[in-house]
Amino acid sequence: MLAQKLKTSFDPYFEAPLAAWEEFASYCDLVQFKKNEIIKPFGSAERYGYFILSGSGGVFLWKENSYVCLDLMYENAFFGDYMSLITRQHSPLETMALEHSEMLRISRDNIERLKATPMGMVLFLVSAESSYVEKQQQQIDLLLKTAGERYRDLLEKTPNLIQRTPQKHIASYLGITTQSLSRIRRNIGAR
Repeated sequence: MLAQKLKTSFDPYFEAPLAAWEEFASYCDLVQFKKNEIIKPFGSAERYGYFILSGSGGVFLWKENSYVCLDLMYENAFFGDYMSLITRQHSPLETMALEHSEMLRISRDNIERLKATPMGMVLFLVSAESSYVEKQQQQIDLLLKTAGERYRDLLEKTPNLIQRTPQKHIASYLGITTQSLSRIRRNIGAR
């Protein structure tokens, strides 16, 4: 079941055989986090990658006495401080569970073991490429789209966003104040 869930979420990027995802899942542990639990504190090095089975997570940066939300992730998505995981360096990023969450956790050592296999190498390459494209698109959207347009895009991806994610995190992710988010929500019918 876990392997099928991994396969289904990754198939839009690359259709690997189910056996590859069964092997991937065998390297993972099932972990749970409470709402608002810090998964990786800022200033530390990431030791794990995660796949969210249920719940959600956020990636934050401490800046000028407050957190800035860099990413919001929900079910069927890979999650973590990838910069730190890849470089093995401490980073200013913090990851947190935004809801009670269940995740698959894979250690850096197990990632390296998987990357040593031909299919594992392909899966991680495709994952890195798709992550890069998504981040680049996020940067382009930040420059070319209004906050309202970015909010509508976010709602399309996560229709129950407002019920699941604190407004302060949504506003921060969009690069606006909570007051501006309230105005946008009023203007589009406050989903």
